[in-house]
Amino acid sequence: MGMSKSRGSFSSRLGFVLAAAGSAVGLGNIWRFPYLAARYGGGVFLLVYLALAVTFGFALMTMEIAIGRRTGQSAIGAFRTLHRKYTFLGYLVSAVPYFILPYYCVVGGWVAKYWVTSLSEGAELLAQGTFFEGFISRGGESLLWFGVFLGLTALVVLFGVEKGIEQLSKWLMPLLVVLNLVVVAYVLFLPGAGEGVFYYLRPDFSRFSVNTVLAAMGQLFYSMSLSMGTMITFGSYMKDDVDIHRSVRQIEWFDTGIAFLSGLMVVPAVFALSGAQGLDAGSGLMFVTLPQVFAGMAGGRLICALFFLLVLLAALTSSVAMMETAVSALQDRLHWSRAATCLMVVGATVALGLPSSLGNGLWAHIRPFGLSLLDFFDFVGNNILMPIVALLTCLFVGYVVGPRVLIDEARLKPREAVLFRTVIRYVAPVFIVLILVTSLLDALSISSF
Repeated sequence: MGMSKSRGSFSSRLGFVLAAAGSAVGLGNIWRFPYLAARYGGGVFLLVYLALAVTFGFALMTMEIAIGRRTGQSAIGAFRTLHRKYTFLGYLVSAVPYFILPYYCVVGGWVAKYWVTSLSEGAELLAQGTFFEGFISRGGESLLWFGVFLGLTALVVLFGVEKGIEQLSKWLMPLLVVLNLVVVAYVLFLPGAGEGVFYYLRPDFSRFSVNTVLAAMGQLFYSMSLSMGTMITFGSYMKDDVDIHRSVRQIEWFDTGIAFLSGLMVVPAVFALSGAQGLDAGSGLMFVTLPQVFAGMAGGRLICALFFLLVLLAALTSSVAMMETAVSALQDRLHWSRAATCLMVVGATVALGLPSSLGNGLWAHIRPFGLSLLDFFDFVGNNILMPIVALLTCLFVGYVVGPRVLIDEARLKPREAVLFRTVIRYVAPVFIVLILVTSLLDALSISSF
């Protein structure tokens, strides 16, 4: 059941690992991970996240890549090949990137605007408290930058797997690491940063709770590109002689390493400016708090430009992976050319991205469950759709096709096979149901509030 020859493929294991790591490394690593670590007790969140990454994350990523390579298809075809009655699951998986990509590209556009502004005007302008709200409420400007970021994404996908995605990842992933290290080295020498490093790395076990585990688990989905068909699609481009187990481990270390470094950059930087209370900014941390940090630094303009370039590149590698997933699923289904399929996906993304782009301005009065339109799409995509997809996929692999098929495809050793089977059949479903329940309870409390 190998890969059909008409499909593209990655030229090497390194190409696959860097592209899959690029898919995993995105906004989730650079702005979401640091503020979650800050909120859930610093070092204790790191420990929980690491433990989950090497068990839970390993099993889920191995499962998705093995499904892709086993069938040589993107999600819809993959589930049909494994069991025709469950083709609907392939459609559900393929719907996730269509839901997430539009608002992701809106935020990517914000990052592009911030990078260009940091180069032309410096951190001082970005640091003004009203800059962010002012920019995102101007519908025309927000739409323009959404279009720029979407255009960049489509351009890479248009070039295909080896010439587009693999080449982009081979250049950008090492550059991401270097940029991250440069900004971290700078931040660590700021006055007051030491206290932030201590807060970030020291485990505060008094703040450990079930919520710590659930937050780390939610972040794992968000950060590792799980449950959106991406790893299935990339697996279908993977050559048969590539070691899946080794590749997954390397993707995980890459992804977790970038998240860890981002925390080491963001938490001490914020501490240096405003102490622990500055970390309460949550999702506003990247667009409001950090420019204020950079504006107060010597050489802040350069560091601000480097930081937003880092975030832009990370956002781009993830949006490319999501668009590739959407394009691949349509191509497998309709057998159109890559260019025509790309055009169709871009059209759909523009239409679905309009509400998120205008949701802070023209359509700010539309607030489902008390959330802005972008936050609403983010909530439904990450907290409801992805866990449902993960739960159904685990049950499908665990009890319908059986884990043995994928254990053989990934050539797992006996101990790894036991871990894989246990996580997929028993551990993952329980945790995923807990994530879903807490997400829905949170939504109800927000809307009643």
